[in-house]
Amino acid sequence: MNTIYKNLVFLTEKVSGIGIQISMTMIMTNDKVATKGLALRVLHFSVALSTLRSSLPLQFVKMFSAARKIQKDKGADPSDFEVLVAQAFFDLENTNQELSSDLKDLHINSAIDIPSVNRRAVVVHVPFRLRKAFRKIHVRLVRELEKKFSGKDVILIATRRIVRPPKKGSAVQRPRNRTLTAVHEAMLEDIVLPAEIVGKRVTYKVDGSKIMKVFLDPKERNNTEYKLDTFSAVYRKLSGKDVVFDYPGTEA
Repeated sequence: MNTIYKNLVFLTEKVSGIGIQISMTMIMTNDKVATKGLALRVLHFSVALSTLRSSLPLQFVKMFSAARKIQKDKGADPSDFEVLVAQAFFDLENTNQELSSDLKDLHINSAIDIPSVNRRAVVVHVPFRLRKAFRKIHVRLVRELEKKFSGKDVILIATRRIVRPPKKGSAVQRPRNRTLTAVHEAMLEDIVLPAEIVGKRVTYKVDGSKIMKVFLDPKERNNTEYKLDTFSAVYRKLSGKDVVFDYPGTEA
């Protein structure tokens, strides 16, 4: 007796307050008639869905098309600014031949607008598991995004979780990369990309406060020098720590 395995696609469409969702998982049956009937129902749904999409205003279609480029924690709704950033990613995927294939399987977690001294920064958090894929296209992607957000610096940072220290006497061990210090150090490395950090120095002031000076690889000076104030503002906003960026051999 032949067994028919039917994989039916999970379809989700959500536009404004209208939601249509069909979830169909693996179906295992030896009844060809039942399988054929189920396939026909899916076909009818697809036709109805196409009709619905064609009748929607263009801005709604664009909004819902870009929605797949952002996936927030716990299914939270994105802000207007995050939708705008997601739309920029969606547009690049569909119009930029150089980035299209790389962006197809990538999405973001969140985005915020942070003010700096002379410019503003678009800070985009990307999934930690996708960080290597984003780094592969970092320079090209940032260049194209900064064209879309004229006058703003674009910073890509991997989403990381800080885990609290275990209670005293607990047998549970906290992963090294989940400590506050490790997460802040990794964040710092993300912020200055494509430059690499080649040195650090901590200076203690008379009032007891301290400030860290971070030295960047001069090889990427042309790509990063105009962003140094932005790097400082973004790191201060996300970590609460003051950092000054410079290059080796340029100290007064």
